[in-house]
Amino acid sequence: MSYQDVFERYEYKFFLTPSQKKELLEETKDRLVLDQYGRTTIRNIYYDTDSFRLIRDSLDHPVYKEKLRVRSYQRTDESDTVFVEIKKKFESVVYKRRVAIPKTAACDWIDKRREISFKNQITSEIDYFLRFYEGIEAKAFITYEREAYFDKEDPGFRLTLDENILARNTELDLGSDIWGHSLLPSGTTLMEIKISGAMPMWMAHFLSENNIRKVTYSKYGTYYKEHLIADQYPERSVYYA
Repeated sequence: MSYQDVFERYEYKFFLTPSQKKELLEETKDRLVLDQYGRTTIRNIYYDTDSFRLIRDSLDHPVYKEKLRVRSYQRTDESDTVFVEIKKKFESVVYKRRVAIPKTAACDWIDKRREISFKNQITSEIDYFLRFYEGIEAKAFITYEREAYFDKEDPGFRLTLDENILARNTELDLGSDIWGHSLLPSGTTLMEIKISGAMPMWMAHFLSENNIRKVTYSKYGTYYKEHLIADQYPERSVYYA
């Protein structure tokens, strides 16, 4: 299987009800097809500083923000391929660079700071990130069930549907069982549209006809606000009768 390692695009997020999801899949059944991953459970480990600098900066909605994660599309053994990804956003454009390497190599590189066995522009960017955010380490394990589609007429158009988003800050291993705090209301689907230019007219029409509005949502950001901040500042989660 070949992997794309460089992405530059706009990303838009929406919440769907069960009926809106059903209508979407019905209306696009002749246009959208599942991509190479199809329906899968995505596993991510997010990295941050002890003070959660990266996610705190991101939640302030700056012009520029960045994050580092390791991702897999299956439960992984030591020799399975995982993706080390650096994701940046500047003036609404998302830039993602990733390296596909064995899980053991990713652990040695990112967690133990051992030099990776090969070098390219992407590994150099990640090395700089690791040096700049000294002491960065795994902070959250986030999983979700995803359906990923692309447009047969325009392969640059991608649409993903995420459900059962779970997060935790223990057992931070891509080979571990799936469990954690739920980050979406029951029955809600997170739809993401990823495009290199303007929203296609057919999609804009569907969103308008079904009264679906763009939202600001971050999986890691939601987990931080709803759970991790209580661990960082326990006095904020203490209430008195």
